[in-house]
Amino acid sequence: MLDHKEAVELFTQAGALLQGHFRLTSGRHSDQYMQCAQVLKYPDKTELLARHLAEAFQDDTVELVVGPAMGGIIVSYEVARHLNVPGIFTERESGQMSLRRGFVINRGQRVLVVEDVVTTGGSVQEVMQVVREAGGEVVGVGVLVDRSGGKVDFGVKTRAVLTMEIKSWEPEQCPLCAEGRLPVVKPGSRSL
Repeated sequence: MLDHKEAVELFTQAGALLQGHFRLTSGRHSDQYMQCAQVLKYPDKTELLARHLAEAFQDDTVELVVGPAMGGIIVSYEVARHLNVPGIFTERESGQMSLRRGFVINRGQRVLVVEDVVTTGGSVQEVMQVVREAGGEVVGVGVLVDRSGGKVDFGVKTRAVLTMEIKSWEPEQCPLCAEGRLPVVKPGSRSL
């Protein structure tokens, strides 16, 4: 298992932890941004991170791993590989998270929900709803980075490779906006 220092070093070396003025998917602003795609482009680092999560759920009789597109696709695949179970993903269709591509969750199936980064937990909650509506049982949530500092509560066993409290603000309360020195950018896959 990775300790906090090793995890920070791994993300920093990969160029995944950025400094600046960022608009998060939640709409909040932050002076740090975790771009997990930068670490997930390295198979050796991805394997190490996924193994860390898989080990945390080894004894939970996981039968399926599900992650939201885009950030959770690679994480779902690699954690599922370590648990020796199928890995699938959800994606948005008309703005709503759903199963597509013939993916099915069986009634009573024990499901681990995974994600790359959690700030407010909104995407994970949406995936959990999809799992439950399909009749699956969410046995846990595994994330690479918990930006909330452990404050997000999913009501199930939750494990993160790295837990950090990265400050974020509503746009109207953002000190970086008030200073006006740095323009706000959205480095993720969704545009401003």
